[in-house]
Amino acid sequence: MASSNTGHVLHRKPGSLPPTLVRGKGLRVWTGDGREFLDAVSGGAAVSCLGHGNEEVEDAIKTQLAELPFYHTSFFTSEPAERLADALMENAPEGLSRVLFCSGGSEAVEAALKLARQYWVERGEPSRSRIISRRQSYHGATLGALSVGGNMKRREVYAPLLFNAHFIEPCYEYRLRQPGEDITSYGERAASELETAILELGPENVAAFICEPVVGATLGAVPAAPGYLKKIRAICDHYGILMILDEIMCGVSRTGWHFACAEDGVSPDLITIAKGLGGGFQPVGAVVVSSRVEAALADGSGELKHGFTYMAHPVACAAGLAVQQYIAAHDLTAAARIRGGELRTALLQAFQDHPYIGDVRGRGLFLGLELVADRASKNPFNPAHAVHAKLKQAAIERGLLVYPGGGCIDGTRGDHILLAPALTVSADEVAEIVERLRLAISDVPLAQLAKD
Repeated sequence: MASSNTGHVLHRKPGSLPPTLVRGKGLRVWTGDGREFLDAVSGGAAVSCLGHGNEEVEDAIKTQLAELPFYHTSFFTSEPAERLADALMENAPEGLSRVLFCSGGSEAVEAALKLARQYWVERGEPSRSRIISRRQSYHGATLGALSVGGNMKRREVYAPLLFNAHFIEPCYEYRLRQPGEDITSYGERAASELETAILELGPENVAAFICEPVVGATLGAVPAAPGYLKKIRAICDHYGILMILDEIMCGVSRTGWHFACAEDGVSPDLITIAKGLGGGFQPVGAVVVSSRVEAALADGSGELKHGFTYMAHPVACAAGLAVQQYIAAHDLTAAARIRGGELRTALLQAFQDHPYIGDVRGRGLFLGLELVADRASKNPFNPAHAVHAKLKQAAIERGLLVYPGGGCIDGTRGDHILLAPALTVSADEVAEIVERLRLAISDVPLAQLAKD
């Protein structure tokens, strides 16, 4: 029975009461008992891209609340929704033409999967229902999104409820590139697994392939190898399959590009975005839709079969618009490249010879470190030690917030941490993040844990 002092919220650890945050400003947050933390992961999950507190966004929310808080999209559209869609399309990859708004990342993936299915039904190819994804991916917590997520630990409790997706290997150069194989050749080889899977399932049965350009939660900021996504695009085109890119964590300027896939030079059919879209000021997500998909719906039934009550919520869209306007006005996309480069350089200087840091990786302000028991062999720590969790706690004790992850190798083995500070991070804060992280890592008895 839960303790009587835990309140009535069902927390992530039932029966426990996490510390209560009462205030945030910039990259700092404070608990009710006065403790201060440096937030190196933007609200805990790469969400708060402008940091905590922003008068322009707050004013936009207040104005919209006063004018129109809500109306259902089966009746009307709203000015914030139309303007936010226009703003997103200004920087969208070629061929993308429309935006479908929702309330978060999992909803965005659900909507993308449904759009892919409806596309093929409208095209007169209803046999195309199979989705191909990658192992060690994460696309959300709803049943559809979890069905295409390739992390077995996150799936196992709900497995009987999930639909049957098909999984190929991730593009994970640190672990899967073979000795003597250059990185470009590896990327092409990794991408060729998609064609093998399509032929196994039958091209006439495959609706879409989904992946993250930079894998966040489950791998720790692992980017696609050079040429990987271009070959994926070519394979999808050859077999007529839709390409869905999940940029929920890595998109919206996080990697130093408005859309992460732009750095790879590819245009997918559908892109899911969330987190940095609303910056944590309001819950909002979106699917950016290609003209190809839009035309199939318009020329077919003429209606979107999918919908949510709160899709294109006026207040959420007003917040998202203000966030995107702030990013543009302060050139934070470029800042993510610059500060991200500084952070990566500082991490490499601090840890490139560390015996238990196997890899420093990522793009822009979306970086990860993989921890290993032996650097030469890349052998992981015993998962029973939960090294990532120990490091999270050590960082908290040093006043630093990071995003830990376990099971990056196979869902069980492998430890990493993710860093994703706000796009507004200063050079001094970059240095402070690295120094606090260095101290936190030194506080964890890694040498002792490596022996077991």
